[in-house]
Amino acid sequence: MARPAAPRTKRAPAKASATSDPEPAAPQKTSRRSKRAIIMRTAVKHFGTDGYDETKWAEVAIEVGLGGTALYHYFESKQHCLFEIMADALASYREAFAAATGAHDEYLPGLRAALRSGFALDDYEILRMRVLVDKQGSIGGKSSTPREEESRLRARNNIRGLEMDWAAYLARGVAGGLIPNNDMRLLARAVLAMNTSVWQWYRPDGAIPLSEVADFYVGKQLAIIGID
Repeated sequence: MARPAAPRTKRAPAKASATSDPEPAAPQKTSRRSKRAIIMRTAVKHFGTDGYDETKWAEVAIEVGLGGTALYHYFESKQHCLFEIMADALASYREAFAAATGAHDEYLPGLRAALRSGFALDDYEILRMRVLVDKQGSIGGKSSTPREEESRLRARNNIRGLEMDWAAYLARGVAGGLIPNNDMRLLARAVLAMNTSVWQWYRPDGAIPLSEVADFYVGKQLAIIGID
């Protein structure tokens, strides 16, 4: 007589191996701030290479993957973006100056470091300075929209702040008997003008390396200040 079949036992579902491949992560959306930074870097590339007036705002929108209308969620206009670029360039300049002078207790090493910090730029920063120098005059006129005007004022205040930073530091050298007395505001402007003039003609892929340009111009800036 045949034996009855043994009852089948249900197997528990197999546990996932600890080494099994994880589920693919959902693609992360670019944050508004990150997208804004991408737009600004793209605009700097076009403004600095092709020229601000020659660049169409729609070209920037296409390159960053936005429709023309969507671009206005980040900037009211091409000029609004320009003012933000200029304000950021000047803010970076001031930060570099503060870091250079703050790293030295002695005045003259701090002065030399501050002058050199104006030339310690990467390719993007060089393009950004070229845009600043080319369109600096546009900061003078009042803008027609609140957001543009806010950005314009930030850029203008950073220009004035940079001049005052330099004037105060030069005055400190005069007070310490380390540099000749002079009109500190004019001297600050002369020192800054020597730096900004470089970005009108300098190209990273040109024949003269930036280190050589810095050596030459820092020497001339020191001479203007009154240091051999």
